[in-house]
Amino acid sequence: MEASTKLKEGSIIPPKKPVYLEGPKSRGYELAFAWRVFWQFIKGFRKLHFVGPCITVFGSARFKEDHQYYIKAREFGKRIAELGFTTMTGGGPGIMEAANRGAFENNGMSVGCNIVLPFEQKENPYVQKSITFEHFFVRKVLLVKYSYGFVIMPGGFGTLDELFETLTLVQTKSITQFPVVLYGKEFFEPLVQQMKWMANEGTISPEDLDLMLITDDIDEAMKYIRSYIGANYKIKPRKRSWWLLEKR
Repeated sequence: MEASTKLKEGSIIPPKKPVYLEGPKSRGYELAFAWRVFWQFIKGFRKLHFVGPCITVFGSARFKEDHQYYIKAREFGKRIAELGFTTMTGGGPGIMEAANRGAFENNGMSVGCNIVLPFEQKENPYVQKSITFEHFFVRKVLLVKYSYGFVIMPGGFGTLDELFETLTLVQTKSITQFPVVLYGKEFFEPLVQQMKWMANEGTISPEDLDLMLITDDIDEAMKYIRSYIGANYKIKPRKRSWWLLEKR
């Protein structure tokens, strides 16, 4: 093996010391880890028990407030509030902040499920309820658990992870009758073509392509969400029981 790795002309970095994967840790460590995960779920259930039915908006943390997708996400938050639903996001900047802001500025409920990260992620100022998680998988469960629909806006690896986990849950009927909207035709077109190719190859069913609406029209997106929810759900009043000492 060479003593150094050449990335590109004029750029040389020293080799890193190898890091080896570990086998099972001690039983005490694993028990403590399981307890931390369990406690994160309990804290999430307590915090979000009374937030009401939500629509979750996913998208990049990197867009600034003058970006077209930030502006559109802010409008989505406004429309979700007008529909009478809580706007739920990952609680950070960018698209998340925009959707929370749109809801907050239009007297809607605005909720954030944040994550501990060394960069980018910080709580935006437009959430009325917020909780921060250590693990992505706990956070994703809570982002889905309280939602009746999903708006996916342009984003990076995290957004695509959330999109495909949601589609997998709908595809396998782990959750049913949930509208999924992809906003931004130009951005998502290569991904849609990849999905069509997967259908042609038989790795997904052709009808799986119908699990989502792809649009550039917020009116169309909200009509799709409204009709989907209206046809499949009826909101049932929730009993005010505080067995986990939840706070209103």
